[in-house]
Amino acid sequence: MSQKTTHKTTFLFKNLAKGILWLGALILGYGIIQKYFGFDLKVFLGPLYEYTTVIYFIFLVSEIIFGIIPPEIFMFWAAIKNLLQLYLQHVIALMFISYFSGIIGYLIGRKFSDSKFYRLLRIKRLGKFEKYFNQFGGFLVVVAALTPIPFSGICMLVGSVKYDFKKFIWISMSRFIRFIVYAAIVWEANLLN
Repeated sequence: MSQKTTHKTTFLFKNLAKGILWLGALILGYGIIQKYFGFDLKVFLGPLYEYTTVIYFIFLVSEIIFGIIPPEIFMFWAAIKNLLQLYLQHVIALMFISYFSGIIGYLIGRKFSDSKFYRLLRIKRLGKFEKYFNQFGGFLVVVAALTPIPFSGICMLVGSVKYDFKKFIWISMSRFIRFIVYAAIVWEANLLN
């Protein structure tokens, strides 16, 4: 195994570990506040709870703006009714929203890479990932798709350097893996509560 491949693998597994720890902390925290503080997500969301399109829109905006609300929170929302078929429908919708948000991020990066706003964004938020893109290329999209690294932000970065769109479309599909695995874990954890 070459040193470059080892470095890629280490980078991936280090970030996967962060993702698993983050998911575990979210599930544990959610379970604790439910059990000991009587937290009810349905009550917390109030009238928004029943408006699926509003929840999807909030998720879309969050995903485009660097995933400011973790997708797992939306999976908790989807699991509230304990109906597997409904949960799967919501998770599939969230998965595609996230995937298309990445494409939107790519297009934003490609279209606005010369703007003042994008240059500022690159300095403030994306600069730390630029060195990884220079090292790993499209593999960084896979890592961002599977881990807590901001997927949309990486997609913007990749778009800004005019990375091949067809390759980007294919490698960004790895986002589906995260949703499938995390959704299964969230569903099982929800059944325990």
